[in-house]
Amino acid sequence: MIDVIVLTKFLSPLLPYLLKLGDKAAEEAAKKLGADTWEKAKAIWVKLHPKVEAKPSAQEAVQDVAQAPEDEDALAALRLQLKKLFKEDPTLESEVTQLLAEAEASQSRGNINIGGDVKGVSAYDISGGSITQGDIS
Repeated sequence: MIDVIVLTKFLSPLLPYLLKLGDKAAEEAAKKLGADTWEKAKAIWVKLHPKVEAKPSAQEAVQDVAQAPEDEDALAALRLQLKKLFKEDPTLESEVTQLLAEAEASQSRGNINIGGDVKGVSAYDISGGSITQGDIS
């Protein structure tokens, strides 16, 4: 089952651009948010868009979030509409779940270098990497 909270958090800042998909200026602006993130968001939106377009309440929820991506009420309405879409179409849910997992995996890659007078480090959800620790003073 897909986590619609994670999905809405992922899509909400990109919805203004996704709604203008194909517009060169919008695509260039969105790429500044991260090319990989943008490509994953587009792939998810290509799956969702036909279902959203077919349902006026889902269209309205998407428009509301695009206009106010931080509005908790708008986000809640979008989450509800997404749940309904996924309940009606389990294949869509499965496809979007896979794409969202890929998007999350690509966002969590990177290096973190910590220097200076640091005596402790806390980390969360580390996989496929290495941690070296020690007091080099």
